[in-house]
Amino acid sequence: MKKSKSILSLASLLFVFSINAQKVAFEEYDLANGMHVILHQDNAAPVVITSVMYHVGAKDEQPDRTGMAHFFEHLLFEGTKNINKGDWFKIVSSNGGRNNANTTDDRTYYYEIFPSNKLELGLWMESERLLHPIIKQGGVDTQNEVVKEEKRLRVDNQPYSRFLENVKLHMFKKHPYKGTTIGKMEHLDAATLEEFLAFNKKYYSPNNATLVVAGDIDKDQAKKWIDAYFARIPRGEKIERNFPKEDPITTQINAKAYDPNIQIPAIIQAFRTPSMKTRDSRVLDMISAYLSGGKSSVLYKKLVDTKKMALQAGAINLSQEDYGTYILFALPLGDVSLNDLVKEIDEEIVTLQTNLISEKDYQKLQNQFENNFVSSNSSVEGIANSLARYHVLFGDTNLINTEIDIYRNITREEIRAIAKKYLNSNQRLVLEYLPKDKQ
Repeated sequence: MKKSKSILSLASLLFVFSINAQKVAFEEYDLANGMHVILHQDNAAPVVITSVMYHVGAKDEQPDRTGMAHFFEHLLFEGTKNINKGDWFKIVSSNGGRNNANTTDDRTYYYEIFPSNKLELGLWMESERLLHPIIKQGGVDTQNEVVKEEKRLRVDNQPYSRFLENVKLHMFKKHPYKGTTIGKMEHLDAATLEEFLAFNKKYYSPNNATLVVAGDIDKDQAKKWIDAYFARIPRGEKIERNFPKEDPITTQINAKAYDPNIQIPAIIQAFRTPSMKTRDSRVLDMISAYLSGGKSSVLYKKLVDTKKMALQAGAINLSQEDYGTYILFALPLGDVSLNDLVKEIDEEIVTLQTNLISEKDYQKLQNQFENNFVSSNSSVEGIANSLARYHVLFGDTNLINTEIDIYRNITREEIRAIAKKYLNSNQRLVLEYLPKDKQ
């Protein structure tokens, strides 16, 4: 009994802390050229983040030029009019900083983390990337080899690395989510310098960019530097997006895929779900946590611990700007068949669609999401990323403070209803992911 009270007290403290101590203060405004600026001041440590998120990702590529957005991320480290080729990382490290970038289907994100007395340097570097990039054939050739090596390392030679590629191939027939972020090398080999220049002109403009400055800053000084380095960059043409809509999946899709890097097969079920912006997508987040959020979760406990039918089992709500993909998976143990794993997983989905989860499990979910909320806002680096992401992909920067309220208000009845709405056998892909030598 004392243990239960302790757990309840801890949950209550976490709830109070998340409400009172985790509000992220920020200021946002637009420059005349359309660049959106977000400032977050936190003087707890002498660190500053300068980051820019561009609303361009793999979905914006031409069908015969997949991988362009990710390739371009690499290309913009080549150098600028005022930063020599190969000097970008040297400048950052020699000034006590670090930096990186990443690309998804929906956006591309660049950032630097510097001591706070180097804020002006970070702003200048990001303005250089936007205003004065050097895009020449030599840089294209260099990064072509870099991207190929990354593909070999992260995709071609990694076990289970192709499962998402094969899921997307069946989930999306019209929408560009059917491709992969890293793309096809033959498409990049065929791309011309003129195509890279056109990509830069279309997508790398201030009106398609969100600048976040976060950390130990003086906001008035930061605004002066932002104006000095970014305000003169000319506005680009307005980007029009009109992606084709997918037809509903009404009949189960059965498919197989083969991976030369695995010895143990996997069974994968996938369902097309709505945009990350929707309430339904947040409910699916909670369903994922219920099914596979840790070793005490439903699928892990049943298939791995109790019945010892699987080496691993879980659920993923891969939510994106236009659509989501809900994935259930399991790796069999010993001679357990993939069909038997499907049956066991289906039993849990039907239970979820039929009955309300227990109050205890519901409270556990709420505690998990409160904890995730606290953790996501625990570092300036994480806050900078979230501020950019909520503005670019959701159109509401303040979701950094309010999204947790959506999760708090999701009911057990909603969990049951959303499972029944989206996780039905006639709406899914069942993919047998097999070792290649069994083909």
